[in-house]
Amino acid sequence: MERVVQFTAPRQVEVAEHPRAELPPGHLRVRTRYSGISAGTELTAYRGTNPYLTRTWDAEARLFRDGSAGIAYPVAGWGYSEVGEVTEVSPELSGTPGLPAPGDLVWGIWGHRSEGVVPAERMIGHTLPAGLDPLAGAFARVGAIAYNAVLAGDIHVGEDVAVFGQGVIGLLTTRLAQLNGARVTAVDALDGRLETATRYGAHRTLNARVDSVAERVREATGGAGADLAIEISGAYPALHEALRSVAVGGRVVASGFYQGDGIGLRLGDEFHHNRVQLICSQIGGVPPQLSGRWTVERLQQTFLRLVAEGQVDVASLVSHVVPAADAADAYVLLDERPADALQVVLEF
Repeated sequence: MERVVQFTAPRQVEVAEHPRAELPPGHLRVRTRYSGISAGTELTAYRGTNPYLTRTWDAEARLFRDGSAGIAYPVAGWGYSEVGEVTEVSPELSGTPGLPAPGDLVWGIWGHRSEGVVPAERMIGHTLPAGLDPLAGAFARVGAIAYNAVLAGDIHVGEDVAVFGQGVIGLLTTRLAQLNGARVTAVDALDGRLETATRYGAHRTLNARVDSVAERVREATGGAGADLAIEISGAYPALHEALRSVAVGGRVVASGFYQGDGIGLRLGDEFHHNRVQLICSQIGGVPPQLSGRWTVERLQQTFLRLVAEGQVDVASLVSHVVPAADAADAYVLLDERPADALQVVLEF
């Protein structure tokens, strides 16, 4: 039997058992070791705020359509940060260049389930780098999200960059921006995360609950404002403060997954008067100007290479490794006590 973590209703989690699927042609079977929980995207389905629960995405028109839901409860097998061991390869795939073999440790996306049946083309080049802790493979996708935001920001050496949100992806963004030569101001509402941000390369930190963030950023930049702000928390007030924090003609990368109406976001204020560039970064693609050289696949592979080379630390971001049978407790932790957790990983 296969075990699958699923949401049966808002804030209701169970681990269901399903018959083991046959391996179809062109696929690999992977036994899951670890599966990282996304404290952003997944919590929208857990809490019942995800737009797919009330509308349908029209992929051809690139529009959400009202009137019917794209997904419905039970929502099964969410998750996009898996690591496991290849146990079976469809026979006709033998000799495919770059394809993992049985016994190889691989990373990829097959959801919170004890076993994944994955198309072969999605696993080429996904063997874990030699010597890398298997847990690190659970960061390939979240690292790519951070990497994508940094590339979208077009950082130049010596620029002032404010990163709003210092959860897992925000901390990785802080580190990657610092590696790109930025002087980073890290912003969050939790002191513990700001302390971690300092270790990840932040030049200064600001607590959004007590600091006047835009004013402090401008003071630190001689009154000009930051060259770039990256908003990765998904909170509209944070996006508004990011827009307030940048210089005239400055750039703001919106990389959070925003939910509902934009309460707290006033586009007639600094955004309008300072002619701010607002750029969306979303992991469905890379910045258009880089699409000739970069792909989402390259983002993931390059991020794991940086981890393997010791340039980015992900091990210290793992705050909890939870048995998959206790998945409900993991979501309660992330939902109700975010200050107590960073990356929560399910162990199968």
